[in-house]
Formats: sequence, structure tokens, C-alpha cells
Amino acid sequence: MALETSLEQPAPVRQIANAISQWVDRLGAVWVEGQVAQFNRRQGMNTVFMTLRDTVADISIPVTVSRQVFDSLNPPMVEGASVVVHARPSFYANRGTLSLYAREIRMVGLGELLARIERRRQLLAAEGLFAAERKRRLPFLPGTVGLVTAPNSAAERDVLENARRRWPAVRFATRYAAMQGTTSAAEVIEQLGRLDRDPEVDVIVIARGGGSVEDLLPFSDEGLVRAVFAARTPVVSAIGHEPDSPLLDLVADVRASTPTDAAKLVVPDVAEETLRVEHLRDRGRQLVTAWLAREQHALDTVRARPALADPGSGLSARSVEVDGLRDRARRTLHHQLDRAANDLGHQLARVRGMSPLATLQRGYAVLQDADGHVVTSVEQADPGRALQVRVVDGRIAVTVTGTETTELTAPLKETS
Repeated sequence: MALETSLEQPAPVRQIANAISQWVDRLGAVWVEGQVAQFNRRQGMNTVFMTLRDTVADISIPVTVSRQVFDSLNPPMVEGASVVVHARPSFYANRGTLSLYAREIRMVGLGELLARIERRRQLLAAEGLFAAERKRRLPFLPGTVGLVTAPNSAAERDVLENARRRWPAVRFATRYAAMQGTTSAAEVIEQLGRLDRDPEVDVIVIARGGGSVEDLLPFSDEGLVRAVFAARTPVVSAIGHEPDSPLLDLVADVRASTPTDAAKLVVPDVAEETLRVEHLRDRGRQLVTAWLAREQHALDTVRARPALADPGSGLSARSVEVDGLRDRARRTLHHQLDRAANDLGHQLARVRGMSPLATLQRGYAVLQDADGHVVTSVEQADPGRALQVRVVDGRIAVTVTGTETTELTAPLKETS
């Protein structure tokens, strides 16, 4: 029943909110078709928040679903998928917001198509076909660029014109194939194999303009993905526009957002490279000039040192020092010789003073028997015995005629 309200008796907000909630609850569960604009899985919550958008009108409504139902979807939910939701409308009175609480979600139409592609992507990714470590770098300046595209297409013109504008000498080996339809994947695989076997081709570009998801289905074909993975030549994927992302983009060595971007990736810009060469040349010249300046400054500094500026000055000072040392050595040697001569004279005088010959020179004589023994006592000189008297200049033969004993008044002392 409608609420009875008036200007004098208005209803409070809580009453109106509760009434709306009751009216919404009367709708019961409904099936709703739409496109998933976005979804948010919050950490630690058992509820997933989604936004369901109408495919024709600019209208959207929030949807909540339990994490168990959301995680049970196979393939997993992706943004942009078309779905049919069995949900119950719910009005949250505290915030005044309307939402749908989904009990079941089914993918239909384009959503089912995207789901199959997502399932295929998961399987191929598990095999490692999309691994980043297996992707190869493009050559800096390829000799020949292989191009697989549709004949007389805008993609072909974009690649050729932009590449030749950047590097006029670039060469192309173009192979034509259907870029949509049931035979597209097989034809692209065939032309890719021909270019991969050509030893002159250094990089291969697969180019196509934009289109719907159905038009780009051949470039998510599993056979084409595996052929690109097995190719020995680096492959550039230039399919569709920036939002498009077929599986070919994931397996290719480089993904180009558009065919024009592919032309920029495969060949360098001759103007930019010329400027880079000039910049490097100028930088090299500056480095060499600075290095020569530093070396010249170091050489001038070395040459400015006194030892090199006037080599004779150091030699003169050293010559005076050598002369002084030589004179000092001579004086020292003379002093040592003089002291040695004096010492030698003193020692010679002492030796001569202690010599028996010197005693004989003072008038003393030595009495010896016939055997040469010194006679020191009268007891050794018997009368009539022949003796010899040793004097300074010879010997005198004598015969003892008599002896006389003299009494010593004091004992003789040994002198040294």
C-alpha cells in the first residue's frame, strides 16, 4: 500500500527506505543479461563485487556474488564477458543503494567465446609458450623484413610506408594471406613457415588492422600460436589496435599495438641514428680533446720541475757536496795514517828497548858456556873452563882462571 504522507505529516527517511526495500523484495529472483564491466575481489571477504552493464543503453547496476560461486566459474571470469545472472534484487536501506545478489552466473554469446580463448590461454601458458625468458631481441637493422598480411590492405601500407620513411634502404619480403575467415590461420601458418625458412629474412611481422573479436579469432588459433613459438626468426605481432589482445600477441617475441608501431619497432629512424652518431662523434671528440689537455698539462707540470727545467743546478750542488766529502775523506785518511805511524814508532821503540841487543849496546855482556847456555852463577864457571862472552859486535872466547863469590845484599826483583 502507498504511504499516506503530507506536508504536515511527512514520513521519515528510514520509513521510506524500509518501504522501498519491501517493494524491491517483492520482485523475487530474476534472470538478467548484461556485460561484466568490472569486478573486485577484496582480500579477506567472502563477497565479490561486480558491475553489470547493459549492452545497448548506458546503464549499469552493481552485483554481489559469493566467492564460492565466483571461483567455481570455468573458465574464470574476465572483464567484458557477456553473462546471464540469476539474482535477487536487494535494496540496502542504510546507504540507499540498489544491487543484485547473484546466485548463479552463466556465460553466453561473446562471453562464452572469450571464455574459450581464456581457457586456451591458460593451457598454453602452462606449457610455457608465453614465457618471457624465451622471447628474442629484434635485430638492430634487419637486412630483410618478412611481412605477412592481406593484399592491398591498410596494414600493409602502414608497415611499408612508415618503415621506408624511417629507413629508406629497408627491404621487405611480403607474403599474402587471408587475415580473417576459416582459412586465415592455415594461410598465415604457411606464409610464416616460408619466411622462417628464408635465410635472408631477419624478422617477421604479422600485421592486420582492427576488427571485432570474431574477426580476430584466427590469431588466437592454437596451431598459429605453436607455429610462432617454433619459429627460429623473431616474430612481431601487429594485430588490431591497442585494446585488442589475441593470443598471438602473447607468444610473439614483440607485440606492436598497431601496424604503424610495428614499422617503428623493426627498423631504426635514420634521422635519429644520424643525430645519435653525430652526438657520439662530438662526445668522442670532446673526450679525446679533454684527455689530450690533461696529458699536456701533466707533461708541462713535469717539465716545469727544477730537475728538468735546469738539470745542471742539481749536478752543481751535488758536485760541491762530492768535493767536500772527498776532501774530508782525504783528511781523515791522512790523520789515520799519521796516528798509525806514531803508534808504529812507539811500538818500535818499546821493542827496541826490550831487545837484548840494546842492553849489549849499553856495555853489558852475556856469559855463555860452550853449549850456548847462559852462565848465571860462579858455580857454573869452574877454573880452567872455556866460556864465551857475548858483546854487541861479536863473541869473545875466555878461560876461567878464578871466581869470586859476592854476597847479595838484597834479593833481585823481577822487572817488567
